[in-house]
Amino acid sequence: MAEKQSILGRIAQLTRANINALLDRAEDPEKMLNQLVRDYTNSIAEAKQAVAQTIGNLRLTEKDYEADVAEARDWGAKALAASRKADEMRAAGDIAGADKWDSLAKVAITKQITAEKEAKEAEPMIASQRQVVEQLKTGLNQMEVKLGELKSRRDQLIARQRTAEAQVKVQGAISSINVMDPTSELSRYEEQVRRVEAQAAGQMELAGSSLESQFAELEASDTQIEAEARLAALKSGGKGALPSASAAPAQITDGDEAINAAFEALKAQSRPAAQRVTDEDASSY
Repeated sequence: MAEKQSILGRIAQLTRANINALLDRAEDPEKMLNQLVRDYTNSIAEAKQAVAQTIGNLRLTEKDYEADVAEARDWGAKALAASRKADEMRAAGDIAGADKWDSLAKVAITKQITAEKEAKEAEPMIASQRQVVEQLKTGLNQMEVKLGELKSRRDQLIARQRTAEAQVKVQGAISSINVMDPTSELSRYEEQVRRVEAQAAGQMELAGSSLESQFAELEASDTQIEAEARLAALKSGGKGALPSASAAPAQITDGDEAINAAFEALKAQSRPAAQRVTDEDASSY
């Protein structure tokens, strides 16, 4: 049984702890402070009503006391008047009339005594109520002072909270745009731009080398076609296969002397006989 109670107690404690944790996370300082001010203001309003009611009761008691005092005074005056009337009638020899007025004087005195007694009994109650009223007024004034202090503290705390939140946002913004941090977003974008620039430069370089190679292939193809055509013309013995004397000679590598000599021999064989004689005579001179 004790173990079950212990388990239930732990469950209850855990439940309270979780609820309190949820409440702590849900609390907004500004809202809680405003609610605290509202609650304290409502308490002051209730205290004012209580003080006003107490003051009202005191004023009623004071009026009753004043009425009792006035009544006692009035009955005293009546008793005095009846006693004097009795004395006058007794002096005039009217004993029966004098006794009657003396009886009325006694009744008035009895009423006076009752009124005075009621007034006397009311005095300590009035004094107590006056003391309570003064205490309530003092407490009410203190509550109003506390309310002013609470509002001032609330405004200060809310201002501090807003300032702290603004500082947190500013620091977060500064941290997010820190250009010295290699892991920041700016550095990452810069690295991406560098990669794109490098890719563009590589494509331009590749396009340039490809164009040069195409021109080189084109020149080599034209030279090969011309060489094949001339070789076919030489084999067929046609004269029109070789270029004229005025035409620019074909480009031949300076370093290949054997090829130059072979072309010179071919040129000599392809000339007419008269021209070869003329050349031989010229060379003999």
